[in-house]
Amino acid sequence: MENLITVIHVLAAAGVIGLVLLQHGKGADMGAAFGSGASGSLFGVSGSSNILSKLTAVCVVIFFCTSLTLAYLASHRAAGGSSVIKMPAQSSGIDTNKAANTAKPDATKSPEATPANGSNAGNAASGNSAKDVPN
Repeated sequence: MENLITVIHVLAAAGVIGLVLLQHGKGADMGAAFGSGASGSLFGVSGSSNILSKLTAVCVVIFFCTSLTLAYLASHRAAGGSSVIKMPAQSSGIDTNKAANTAKPDATKSPEATPANGSNAGNAASGNSAKDVPN
């Protein structure tokens, strides 16, 4: 239902834009008052309306009605909407207490760590020695 109203809304908006661009402006006959040969008053006949202006009015009314309808539908949605703010946080399936209690190897206690005396014994065990570093 909402998708159909949105499609009608977009078509009405495109219709209003197209019809307004096709219409002849009131100021276009302004040269007639200064001798260009066109008849009519300075700003044209005020009572005349052609098919373009009537179609524009119809498209504007449709656009207005669909705007109000879409605003009403958006404000009166069911509570099961897809808003991120209103939804509670979902569990990731990982027990945080269990993950916190698992023992992780400490880098200071690993056999590959550099000893405190500064020798390269730890680097030699991992394959990295001073002779591998280019000068």
